[in-house]
Amino acid sequence: MSSPSLTTTSYAILGLLAIKPWSTYELTQQMDRSLGRIWPRAQSKLYEEPKKLVAQGLARASTEQVGRRSRTVYAITAKGRRALAGWLAEPGAGPVLEFEQVLQIFFSENGTKADALTTLGAAQEWARTRSRESLEVGRQYGAGEGPFPERTPQLELTSRFITDFYAFVGEWARWATTVVEGWPDDPRRAQPDPANTEETIRRAAAAAGEPL
Repeated sequence: MSSPSLTTTSYAILGLLAIKPWSTYELTQQMDRSLGRIWPRAQSKLYEEPKKLVAQGLARASTEQVGRRSRTVYAITAKGRRALAGWLAEPGAGPVLEFEQVLQIFFSENGTKADALTTLGAAQEWARTRSRESLEVGRQYGAGEGPFPERTPQLELTSRFITDFYAFVGEWARWATTVVEGWPDDPRRAQPDPANTEETIRRAAAAAGEPL
């Protein structure tokens, strides 16, 4: 069983240490570059996490000299690998959605039609920007130039999820824009479209594997 004192962030750091040793700065950079898309965390927390892992014997710290400066480099221990393996043997929790723009649309009757359209436009731009980032990384690995080619089988799975998620956000924002464009200037006077409700029910039934 995994240690109850460890968080998912602890295991994320252990997973990175299982790839190679990192300095704290490198860990935070890698968390932002890759894991930040699926497990975003404040840098302040990430700087403390490796120390916690060392205290529990799951990682070890060593000092390296870089020019005139010294830096602390962390590596996983055998105990850390066992803890990581124990965590991987357990089913993880499902996703928790945190999406401010959807929250704004949820309460959009308190603003204007223009506000809602601006929010949806920003969601579309977010999806495009993130999709471009995924495209760049995908092209690197497609050309055999990715930084961790030995991990390509795992990255193929997670990158597909991330890429499809970005595409879904863009698709939803474009659809929602067409709906809001038909609203009056005061969203409180907008009328429901039964076809939209029926389509949502159809999609929910299909995803649940249940009849309409």
